[in-house]
Amino acid sequence: MRLSELKPGQTGVITKILGHGAFRKRVMEMGFVKDREVSVVLNAPLQDPVKYALMDYEVSLRRAEADLVEVQLLEEWVKARVHLDAHTEEHEEAELLDIRKDKIINVALIGNPNCGKTSLFNQVSGAREHVGNYAGVTVGAKEGFINYKGYLLKIVDLPGTYSLSAYSPEELYVMRYLREETPDVIVNVVVASNLERNLYLTTELIDMNRSMVIDLNMFDELKKSGSKLDYKLLGKMLGVPMVPTVAASGKGISDLLDTVIEVYEMRSSDTRHIHIQMNPEIEKAIRILIDCFKQDRSISHHFSPRFLAIKFLEKDPEVEEMLRPYPGYDKWCAIRDTQNNLIEKALHEDTVSAIAAEKYGFIQGALAETFDGGEAKEEKSTKIIDTFVTNKLFGFPLFLAIMWLMFWATFQLGSYPMEWIESLVSWISGTIGEYMSDGPLKDLILDGIIGGVGGVIVFLPNILILYTFISFMEDSGYMARVAFIMDKLMHKMGLHGKSFIPLVMGFGCNVPAIMSTRIIESKSSRLITILINPFMSCSARIPIYVLLVGCFFPHYGAWVFVGLYTLGIAVAIITARLMRKFWMKDDETPFVMELPPYRLPTFKATMRNMWSKAEQYLKKMGGLILVASIIIWALSYFPRYDEKDIPNTFRTETLKEMSPERISELGEAKVNDLILNEYQQSHSILGGIGRFVEPVVSPMEFGWKPCVSLIAGSAAKEVVVSTLGVLYVGEDDADLLSDRLQTPSKITGETPFTPQSALSYMVFVLLYFPCIATLAAIARETGSWKYSLFSIVYNTALAWIFAFITFKIAMLF
Repeated sequence: MRLSELKPGQTGVITKILGHGAFRKRVMEMGFVKDREVSVVLNAPLQDPVKYALMDYEVSLRRAEADLVEVQLLEEWVKARVHLDAHTEEHEEAELLDIRKDKIINVALIGNPNCGKTSLFNQVSGAREHVGNYAGVTVGAKEGFINYKGYLLKIVDLPGTYSLSAYSPEELYVMRYLREETPDVIVNVVVASNLERNLYLTTELIDMNRSMVIDLNMFDELKKSGSKLDYKLLGKMLGVPMVPTVAASGKGISDLLDTVIEVYEMRSSDTRHIHIQMNPEIEKAIRILIDCFKQDRSISHHFSPRFLAIKFLEKDPEVEEMLRPYPGYDKWCAIRDTQNNLIEKALHEDTVSAIAAEKYGFIQGALAETFDGGEAKEEKSTKIIDTFVTNKLFGFPLFLAIMWLMFWATFQLGSYPMEWIESLVSWISGTIGEYMSDGPLKDLILDGIIGGVGGVIVFLPNILILYTFISFMEDSGYMARVAFIMDKLMHKMGLHGKSFIPLVMGFGCNVPAIMSTRIIESKSSRLITILINPFMSCSARIPIYVLLVGCFFPHYGAWVFVGLYTLGIAVAIITARLMRKFWMKDDETPFVMELPPYRLPTFKATMRNMWSKAEQYLKKMGGLILVASIIIWALSYFPRYDEKDIPNTFRTETLKEMSPERISELGEAKVNDLILNEYQQSHSILGGIGRFVEPVVSPMEFGWKPCVSLIAGSAAKEVVVSTLGVLYVGEDDADLLSDRLQTPSKITGETPFTPQSALSYMVFVLLYFPCIATLAAIARETGSWKYSLFSIVYNTALAWIFAFITFKIAMLF
């Protein structure tokens, strides 16, 4: 029978993997190997994908992929298990004498996704990299340094990978890093409570014959479960010293660094090179290929011959590409194919399956002697929570409720500290205005710097609240469940379940969200996810929403927020469907994704993440937005005019817009000042640009000033608000931008925005072309600027269409 035929609660034993290529390799690396027990936990709300449990962890597969796995019911399966011991080899004397004497140690952190590498990196280096409880947080190598006991340790945090096979961008990155950089010591980070799955990567690193230390991270979870691990004995069996740590709290970090130095200096008694002995037929093939490779010493310059032989047998594309230039390549391929045929005839399974099964058999045998398992409270809690979070009745409503709560808190709770900052900015502006003499410098400080930067900095609390919610969903493990319940809907969109994680990350910032698409194996799904990510309303747009919602929809703030975000998601769905249908062919990839146990984020980690975002926001205020505000002010301030420069036609047309009562009320001097100010702004450099582009957005009644602010938003979306703050200074006597946007012009008697135009404006901001940083990220991740150009044209055209429709519908009410 097939794995897809098992019902929730049933347990089967894997007998064969029928799939091919990347799917086959991936599922075997994650534990779906012959003779392995696997249980059905539950179906997703829409009955697809399905959550399975094996090797004390949970993973989800679509039914289409589960149909490629043959199983037998546990009751029907009777078979003796074979445990194979490892053959060990001590270091040769020459290796022991080759000791480095310098004091700089290059350390690479390698481990499965979500094993805690980045937490360890933060603890050791003092960095503040983002940590999330789901796969794919680390999307590139990060470097940090620490001086420790006379040594300078350079720490490199590599992307999470389940193996050293070149089937995903992360695996390829790690493989090439190990080949090109050759770190002095590898710290293999494994989850102490999930050793069987994590140690598969360890066996591949052992094949490489590199200096290594195993970090038993989250050791506190193993203790809480009541499990016992003789990690010293296990380390001796593996030939690699093991150090228990709790990276989140820093416990055991000093012992880990001490062990790194011991291994580097070759003083560790636990360090020895072992061979994970496999079936004689496989060992024979490996030995033949090793003898071939040893004929050219340059081949094993970066990788051990045994590692290369095993990967070559598995037809790893990166190893094949590395060996292709050598003159004996065709001969080696013929030998490899012959040996693979012999292995398959002898073992009745293909070489890749046989090697994976042998390695898991070795791991299982080693743990049988050193590990006494239990069930962690966290695992029980995870099962209880998942009964609600992934339930077909409660899953979707719960997710929508969380999203609504996030937007409500962002707008409502953030309004209180926002008012305090507004008051502070108003006081600073009033004080400077009172004591400084009139002139360009005063105008620059009040209108350019305070009007621009001050108008944006008030939204810092809203940004922090949004990031707190997103961070909590990531760190707790809930984000992976959202991907699980959303997979079928994403699949109908022509995307992958994993695409949902970058899309939700886009609510924070589109740039790291686009970078995180590297977790998606399918090239077409990855490209579509990149191109629709800008429709996810990033935190930089929040100041615009909060400003206009607070002015025109104060009692419906959360609903307007939800509506805007929902519209962005809907447009992303429509775009994805169109791209999949007319542009890119179907590129089906398996939905294989780890579902980590729920973990309560630590207060320290939450505060660190909040401060990191606050720091980024403040740096942007003091850098990009400050410069942009000054430039906008200068463009709106120059050239300078006086009354004699104003044409009579302009003066006549302006007076026509003012009622006789208003003219009489203001007086001749005030009217002349208003006419001069209006002429100054509309005929400045910026005014000329705005009036040139204004006809494009005139159907939505934006006016040239909002139009200019949209253009300025290309630098960063927060600049939209700072530009409005600069341009609407002087419109009236109000200190706050929100008041100025609601106060009628003394000339026309109309407010800069109406509720209808404000709603249309927010829709335009939601959908139009992304900022320069996002465009650069699109070009970098796709390898071509043509996709960035497509994003500019397509997104802006959609923005105009939806903004126009929104305006016309709003006018009906």
